[in-house]
Order: sequence, then structure tokens, then C-alpha cells
Amino acid sequence: MEKKDYKRTLVTCALPYANGPVHIGHLAGVYVPADIYVRYLRMRGEDVLYVCGSDEHGVPITIKARQQGVSPQDVVDKYNRIIRDSFSGLGINFDIYGRTSSAAHHKNASDFFRKLYDEGKFITRESEQYYDPEAQTFLADRYIVGTCPRCGNEGAYGDQCEKCGSTLSPEELINPRSKLSGAAPVKKKTTHWYLPLNKYESWLSEWILENHKEWKTNVYGQCKSWIDGGLQPRAVSRDLDWGVPVPVEGAEGKVLYVWFDAPIGYISNTIELLPDSWEQWWKSEDTKLVHFIGKDNIVFHCIVFPSMLKAHGEFILPENVPANEFLNLEGDKISTSRNWAVWAHEYLQDFPGKEDVLRYVLTANAPQTSDNDFSWKDFQQRNNSELVAVFGNFVNRAIVLTHKYFEGKVPARGDLLPEDWDALAQIPELRKSLEDNIAHYKFREALKDAMGIARVGNKYISDTEPWKVAKTDMARCATILNVSLQICADLALAFEPFTPFAAERLRRMLGVCLEAGTDHRAGEQVSANTYRAGEGAALHTHAAGVTCPCEASVCLDWEMLGSEELLPEGHQVGAAELLFAKIEDDVIQVQLDRLDAIRAEREAAEKAEAAKRVAPQKDEVTFEDFEKMDIRTATVLAAEKVPQTDKLLKLTIDTGIDTRTIVSGIAAFYSPEDMLGKQICILANLKPRKIRGIESQGMILMAAQPDGTMRFITPQEVLQNGSQVG
Repeated sequence: MEKKDYKRTLVTCALPYANGPVHIGHLAGVYVPADIYVRYLRMRGEDVLYVCGSDEHGVPITIKARQQGVSPQDVVDKYNRIIRDSFSGLGINFDIYGRTSSAAHHKNASDFFRKLYDEGKFITRESEQYYDPEAQTFLADRYIVGTCPRCGNEGAYGDQCEKCGSTLSPEELINPRSKLSGAAPVKKKTTHWYLPLNKYESWLSEWILENHKEWKTNVYGQCKSWIDGGLQPRAVSRDLDWGVPVPVEGAEGKVLYVWFDAPIGYISNTIELLPDSWEQWWKSEDTKLVHFIGKDNIVFHCIVFPSMLKAHGEFILPENVPANEFLNLEGDKISTSRNWAVWAHEYLQDFPGKEDVLRYVLTANAPQTSDNDFSWKDFQQRNNSELVAVFGNFVNRAIVLTHKYFEGKVPARGDLLPEDWDALAQIPELRKSLEDNIAHYKFREALKDAMGIARVGNKYISDTEPWKVAKTDMARCATILNVSLQICADLALAFEPFTPFAAERLRRMLGVCLEAGTDHRAGEQVSANTYRAGEGAALHTHAAGVTCPCEASVCLDWEMLGSEELLPEGHQVGAAELLFAKIEDDVIQVQLDRLDAIRAEREAAEKAEAAKRVAPQKDEVTFEDFEKMDIRTATVLAAEKVPQTDKLLKLTIDTGIDTRTIVSGIAAFYSPEDMLGKQICILANLKPRKIRGIESQGMILMAAQPDGTMRFITPQEVLQNGSQVG
């Protein structure tokens, strides 16, 4: 499909669920990539609207509220605040961060549903769903718990077992019960509205599979799988008392299903921010809509929400949905329920002033098309070896030497030698690659390009050694430092999307400011510093012939990146300050110890849970079947390990009938010495068979413990050998 030029770009981020904080998986998958993209577009002078907000409805929120003895509103208020502060602390500031519990959203979502309802876009279906007879309410899948049929976990939910990861349905649970009352749920009829996705299947196939082949392979592939598998009607309402009430008669006690309600929040938030001009962002074909999401949201943003928008008929469709995969932590899947995560708000407390380090590492390890891993050792290594030793080291040397030899003023450029031209010539090429990678949502590769500029500068100043040249040729030293400072100015631009706090510090050291970008919260032209800090006032307005109010003599913009001379001769440079500080081993060890403690606590809990479990009953047998088994008492006369095996013991036993040999796989639990003289129970009439060349004449009866250990069955009192058990 031919791509068009757009007048503006609307960027949305998946609404974080307000029943807990955000963690590094959320940041790496959605919010850091989106922020890089928005900052870059604004530096290019493009008109961008940046929209997000809390998803504040749904069953998990009501469950947490019941657990804590508070209202659902209390829960979402708490986590909305924590999440907003976390984003702001990391330099992620949206034009609006709304809430789906707001009155404005309730009205907009209701109006959206009502339009489709009035136009006959829904179908109704009666179905049987689980109902709690004691609490007298229908139960969402998460309100039903029972034993997992796959792994035996007694706390599995009606939609998933979080222990083994299996996707389940309430019907599959063994001994299901209600989380509300503990009662056994019953089936009861209820009626709901459904969006018939099957009616949009051919349209989706053409729109995505034919016209958006440029989408990321992981996104395109998942969409193709869903479409090829055949789409089914999807419920848009459910029986619940927390959410947007279904706005039709006879729908008492029903709310809009959260997957239907939440994406409408993007529109609601835009209306709340720009009540008079929101339509140009959602209804104009001149607007490019881009959804940043994680892979668990692909079906909703590529299949379901577009079908909703198509059914409505008045809204534009997403031009791209650059979803990322999942980020793991120290080789293990991030899990909020198991507390296996690095939480954003805790990171900000533990690593003050290192917001950029997390942004950098999460981008460098971005799970763009496959899952990736975060480790604290890699975090430390990237900070110390890349940010400190390359980027920070180069900038520090350039500015310190400028103050040492030229009173902090940009020295004269003089005549350039081939090594100078070679260094400067690499910057435009890296800029071109950086721009292309961001345009194609390859932020990991774009970061490599930005760091490539720092590597060019670091190598250049190391190779030219201005501190040595200054002893014999001050003019040549001036040229080297002039070139180095130009590269520093390039870095102040190139790293703004990735490490905005460091980029701002660097601009302050260089005595420059950044050209304005549009902040739709203020409705005015403001600097990148301003929309990062979350202020509403306009600090910098740059137009022809207008002096910058910040009093900086040089104002940079993206188009200057890679120019030969960004900083004029004589420009005053500020004092050097560290861009990044080294992270010591003991700081990282604190984080590793915390994870070790969490892992140990989890394993202990799992072991305790396993100890409570018993295997399910086997299929019933008849009394006649049981009578065929000859179970007798016997005493172990001799025991030895079977050579070249780890598990087998060869036992000589007195059965009261005879002396015989039995080979048993109990060496992991008992030594030969443990078995001597023990009275046990055996199945005497089991057909003999050879094990490792030894004929085994029977089988010892063992009890398998839930924790995997085995114990033999022994009479409470010493009995005559050969006594039958029955």
C-alpha cells in the first residue's frame, strides 16, 4: 500500500492496568520505545499528540479491592498515582494521562456502545455462566479457583494456572469454588451482547494481510494466525458491578467488558484534553495513528479495536502497531503475582539520578521481535563500560581540556587534517541510520547509532591526544578540541530521545538549548526540557529574529545533527560535570540478594503447597481385581547397590514363603545400610522380570510423597514374614 504524508501523528500507549505498579517489562515493551519515538518526532518539528492513561475497570481490580477490604476506586486511585509518578520520574510525560473511571470516559464509552447498538452492529446470545449461589452473583473466570488438571495446583484460576502457565476454562478445574464465598459455583443463564468479529474477517484480511505487510513480523504473524484460524463473536458486556454500565434497558448489573471499554479510553482522553479539536486527531485522514503495545495486546489493537472503529465508521485506523515481545528477569519470566519483577517506582528510589541508565539498558535489550532478558550484571556492565567509559568519558575529556587550555571557550577550528574530516564524516552516516531505524521502530539499533557517535568521538580524542599536542602545537590542539566539541553537540541531539536527562545536562555544560516542540497540554511551543519536566508554561519559543528567553547563544535542532560546526568559535562552555557515574558491585549485589530472597520464599511456598497435595484417585477397580494381588510382609536380609546405576538396590528378602531377590529403584532415598533388617510389604505375585540382568521377583510397596520423595510401607508392629495384607 502506498504510504502518504501526514500532517500530524497520534501516539497512544497501552493503558497500564491500575491494580499494581509498572515494572521493567512494561517499560521495555511499551513506554520507553514510545517515548523515544515521540521525542524524536518532536525534535523533527512534527506535530505529535501523546496519549495514555490508566485502565481502571475489570475483575482483577475488584479482587484486589476485596482482598484489601477497600473499594475498587481506592485501588485504582492508589495505583494511578504510583504509575503516573513512575512515568514522570523516568521522563515519560504524556500530553494527557487519563483514567477510564472518569465521568468523561464513562460518557464517551457509553455513547460509542450506544451508536453500535442502535445500528444493529451487535448480536445477543444467551449462555450458561458460573454463578455463586451464596453471594448471588455471576462469577468472572478469575473469581473461580480450583485444582489445575495439568499440574495439580490447588489455587488455579478459571482462566489460567499461574504455576504451570496453562490456559484454562472454569469447566476444566477440579473441585471449582467461588473466591467470594467458597461455595461451589452453579451454571445459570445470562444474556450478553457480542461484536461479531467474523463479519469483519475478510476486511481485516485485506487491511492487514494485504496492505500492512510492513508491520513487524511478530505482529503480522500473530494477526495472520488469528485471521486464518477464523474469528468468532466476542462478548462486549459482562455481569459485574464495577465498570461502565451497559447503556440499554434490561442491562442492570452489566458493564462493558474491559477489552471493549479500555481502548475507547484513548479517544476519551483526547476529548478531555482537546474538547474543541479532538476530531482532527481521530477523524482526519491527515493523522497517522500509532499504537505502542506489548504482544499480549496485539489481538485487541490489531483485530478487535479496529473492528470496533470500522463498525462505528467515523474514526481513522492505526497506521502501525509496533508491539514488542516480553522481557524476562534473570532468565525467569516476569510475574507480578510472584513478585518477580523490577518495579519502576522502587528502581527510582534505589537508583536516584540514574533514570537514563534504565532507559538505556531497556532499549539496548529491547525485546523487539523475540523475548529478551534483563540481568543486573548486564545493567552494571552497560552503565560502566558504555555510558561511563565511552559517552561520559569522551564528553568529560573534551570539556575539561577546553577549560584547561582555552578558558572554556570553543577554540578556533583551523585547518582540518584527514583524521578530523574522517571523524566528522561518520556523523551524518550514523544520523541517517538512526533516523531510518526509528522510522521503522528499531529503537535498539537506533541506540547503537547514537552510541556510535560517542564511540567516534571517544576514539578520535584518544587517537589525536590533544593533551600531548598542546605541549608543542596549540593551534592543532585547538582544532582537535573544536572538532571534539562539535561531536559533543551532536551527542546532545542524538541522545535526547534515549537519555533525556543526560542530554539536558550535556546541553547545560555546552551552554546551548534545544529547539522547541509542541506540547498539547500547554497548547504552545516549548522546549524538550519543558515537556519532560511536565511543566505547562512555554519556556522557549524560537522564530526568525527572536532571541531565546533562556539567554543561550546557541539553540540546537535536529537538522543541525552532523553539521560541521554547531558551536561557533568563542562560544562559552560551562564547567564539566559527570554525565554518568560508575555503579559498584555492592549496589548490584543488593538487587541480586533481593531476588534470591524472593526466589527462596517462592520455592519454600511451592514446596509447602506441594506437601499438601495428593495424587487424584485412580480409576475404580472391582474387589475381584484386588483379590488377585498377593501383598505380604517380608524382611530385608541383605542389600547392595546395583553396579553402574544411581537408583537401583538389590535386596534379598525373607517372604515367609521363600528367600528371593527384588530389584528396587529406591537408592536415591535409602542406602543399603538403611534397609538391612527392615520389615516391608511386597507384592509377592508380580510376574518376575530382569532388571540390569538380575531377575526381580516382586515389588516393594512404596508411598510417593507430594514433594517427590518415596517411603516404603512398613507394618506398625513386627509381624510374621509372609503375613498377607488384605
